[in-house]
Amino acid sequence: MTAREQGAPRVVITGMGAVTDLGLDAPTTWRAVREGQSGIRTIQGEGFDRELDKWAVTIAGQVQNFNPDDVMDPREARRLDRVTHLGVGAAVEAVRQSGIDFTKENPERCGVCIGSGVGGISTIEESVKVLESRGAHRINPFTVPRLMVNAVAGNLSIRYGLMGPAGAHATACASSGHAIADAVQQIRLGRADVMLVGGAEAAVTPLCVGAFMTMKALSSRNDEPTRASRPFDQDRDGFVLAEGAACFVLESEAHAKARGAEILGLLVGYGNSSDASHITAPDPEGRGAARSMRWALEDAGLDPTDIDYVNAHGTSTPLGDKAEVAAVLSVFGDHARKSTGGKLRMSSTKSVHGHTLGASGAVELVACLEAIRERVVPPTINLEKPDAGADVHLVPNQAESHPIRYAMNNTFGFGGHNVTLIAGRYDA
Repeated sequence: MTAREQGAPRVVITGMGAVTDLGLDAPTTWRAVREGQSGIRTIQGEGFDRELDKWAVTIAGQVQNFNPDDVMDPREARRLDRVTHLGVGAAVEAVRQSGIDFTKENPERCGVCIGSGVGGISTIEESVKVLESRGAHRINPFTVPRLMVNAVAGNLSIRYGLMGPAGAHATACASSGHAIADAVQQIRLGRADVMLVGGAEAAVTPLCVGAFMTMKALSSRNDEPTRASRPFDQDRDGFVLAEGAACFVLESEAHAKARGAEILGLLVGYGNSSDASHITAPDPEGRGAARSMRWALEDAGLDPTDIDYVNAHGTSTPLGDKAEVAAVLSVFGDHARKSTGGKLRMSSTKSVHGHTLGASGAVELVACLEAIRERVVPPTINLEKPDAGADVHLVPNQAESHPIRYAMNNTFGFGGHNVTLIAGRYDA
């Protein structure tokens, strides 16, 4: 039985925020996505300032000109990892747009759930250096609360006095997708009226870049960084690591309407599954991904033909891209097949902003919501030679006007974790 059939509250979105390599807010991020303006550049920063020319990979998507002092007390900022800085920055924008005043809400009916794949990884790296060079007694006493994967959720709970359901998901690249799905369920079950949700990642660090580099997972197109992320293209050579955050204010429809909030969109369904196949590689036939999509459709009470746009996980890796195309074709059939005039559109915005790991589901939900609102499908840039067999409208290089009522957002993570969210246009 679907949530709709069970009479569960409809879940609406009243605020969103983003801090990405494309911009320091959601509107700027969306404009770059829509226009296909890449945020991938040569890496800069501590740890990369020496001998970078000896690295096989020297490109990433880094947030530029973000000052955490703009969203928190400078003394507090010094006690927090960059991942929390970015997460708080996105949340502040989302809360501001929603117009909600948490001091006037029942705090036990307001919760938080934020996903992150690796949490405060820069703190871990810094602390190991101190341990080795200066000894255990010189380790920063704030190390543990800085590195925790739940640090973003905890700090937001404290900042806004959120005493309701709280959580933090760490399921690799599916983390923020799981966090958002969890929050939807808390509202449906009547345990919360408002949930502050999303994802944050700050993994452009020497250890993370180096680890993915030695896995041969990253693109080494160092001389052409803006052309390096190329999902579904035969000439891809790996994904591009990026950092960023996105957050949303979710509410029950009744709560949002009672306080006169502007409603940006709906979250109508979700599904999640496991490949149970391989710790890093997807099921080659995309069976786990297909289950996630089917269960999301079932949860939403929708047919495949109701979906107008799929924001693909589309990381720019051969195994992942091909498995996702296979999964989409198995779920949507002729509705997705370009060769038969299918109306479904699918694109990967990672081609523009890179792969934000655990934050990717949240960052890409921003694109889904704006695509619905503006009736435009953002492009898959750098798509010049599509994979053989990729019989799907992949929206190469230029955005397309397209009526969108429902958009599907896929996020898949190492460990075989799959999450699918379905967002919809809001009609009062």
